[in-house]
Amino acid sequence: MGGVVEACCLQPIDVIKTRLQLDKAHKYKGIYHCGKTVATEEGVRSLWKGLTPFATHLTLKYALRMSSNSFYQSLLRDKDGRLNDGSRLAAGLAAGVTEAVVIVTPFEVVKIRLQQQKGLAYGQLKYHNPVHCAVTILREEGVRGMWSGATPTMMRNGTNQMCLFWAKANMDKYLWGKYEGDGKQLTPTQSMTSGFAAAFLGPCATGPMDVIKTRMMAQSKAGGQVQYKSMLDALVKIPQQEGIRSLWRGLLPRLMRIPPGQAIVWAVSDQITQYFEHRELAKHPELLAAKTTAAAGQ
Repeated sequence: MGGVVEACCLQPIDVIKTRLQLDKAHKYKGIYHCGKTVATEEGVRSLWKGLTPFATHLTLKYALRMSSNSFYQSLLRDKDGRLNDGSRLAAGLAAGVTEAVVIVTPFEVVKIRLQQQKGLAYGQLKYHNPVHCAVTILREEGVRGMWSGATPTMMRNGTNQMCLFWAKANMDKYLWGKYEGDGKQLTPTQSMTSGFAAAFLGPCATGPMDVIKTRMMAQSKAGGQVQYKSMLDALVKIPQQEGIRSLWRGLLPRLMRIPPGQAIVWAVSDQITQYFEHRELAKHPELLAAKTTAAAGQ
């Protein structure tokens, strides 16, 4: 539910980010100008292009992200059940790569192809809806077309989640004195504050990978010729042709979308996690003492 709400509220920011990252002619002067131009020329509904794949991919992505991170953390804990910062970073990295390969890449290919189309006239659009878009890509470009830009997506999501889970745990520790598994309950406001602050680090670190990912996903391989042959090719060509700053295009709308979205997700996730954690500790009080000892050693 959190993913659907986030998508509906923040989809216009994602459309604006995509248009800015694909704007090689510098048509748009900034976030406001881009949003106003799209709404004026193509209608307000254009700001919600790609909503269905975006909402679906967010919901599935968050479920996979949280579960896979928990799995990888369980593998990396020491014999006393403690998780150091290095292991936490490694688990976040693995979770980000997992979600990128399984969920994010194919859904974002469809989303970006829909978002880059200008206008709303049904007959003039190459892709009519998410299903038609996916079928067209598979028919014209094969299965590999659905995983265009997979490498920069893996690097982006891996780095994002590595930063996110590490920063969230440390925000909880230093702001609220909350250690993992200690039984302490955070309020939704405290979870939102930690999640919001923790989500700033990743986008700043992965701006170039996000731009490269968008460019590679937007280009169709149906004609046989593509501008960017690989991630490294894009990494060289984009700053050569457009300047080094172009690698951080769309950063501001990303920062306007991701931290608020993560605040919503963590407010929900923490409450659910803490409910089950509290119930388990109530059944087994001896676990609380062990958890408290382990937390003190972190």
